[in-house]
Amino acid sequence: MKNDVADNYGWSSVEAPCSCGYIAPFILKLLNRLDVKRVVDLGAGNGALCAMLAAQGYEVAGVEYDAKGVEIARSAYRDIHFYNFGVQDDPQALLAAERPFDAVISTEVIEHLFSPHLLPVYAKQILKDDGYLIISTPYHGYLKNLALSIVNKWDFHHNPLWHGGHIKFWSRETLTTLLVENGFSVIGFHGVGRIPYLWKSMVVVAKKSG
Repeated sequence: MKNDVADNYGWSSVEAPCSCGYIAPFILKLLNRLDVKRVVDLGAGNGALCAMLAAQGYEVAGVEYDAKGVEIARSAYRDIHFYNFGVQDDPQALLAAERPFDAVISTEVIEHLFSPHLLPVYAKQILKDDGYLIISTPYHGYLKNLALSIVNKWDFHHNPLWHGGHIKFWSRETLTTLLVENGFSVIGFHGVGRIPYLWKSMVVVAKKSG
């Protein structure tokens, strides 16, 4: 642990996280609708999502702070560029090697960050002027919060024993506020996984502004 940054999230294999099963297909649909070409995955983990995107013909790069995750990704997907940076680092280090991107995606990352505003700040600087930021994070809203209380699942849901685990719990309103305050206009909101309003995660689409 360095200052307020967890640097080890436990990556040990190329196996995609379970969340990829319901998030990745939706991300692919969104990118297709937005008609983008160059995409960077911010918090790329072991590179599994980058590999899915590359297989669909996107120009892809991955940025990941966990050195073990980067090592696994580079070994498994040699045609994709992976960089060992975090959102607390200088975006110019990435731009020294890559052109600005059409879209930044970040799936199930922002809930782990002590300083979550650094994610949109970093993303804005590596995006083209009309670029998009797509973020997924576990969904929280009244009905889901109530359901968690009724079935007494808050300890399991928060899981304070998970080193590097979830420390921020986002709603549509709070994530929208974060993005607007850091230079984005929110243009889409979607729930994924499970039935409406009990969604596992939400996907917010924002466009670089100003």
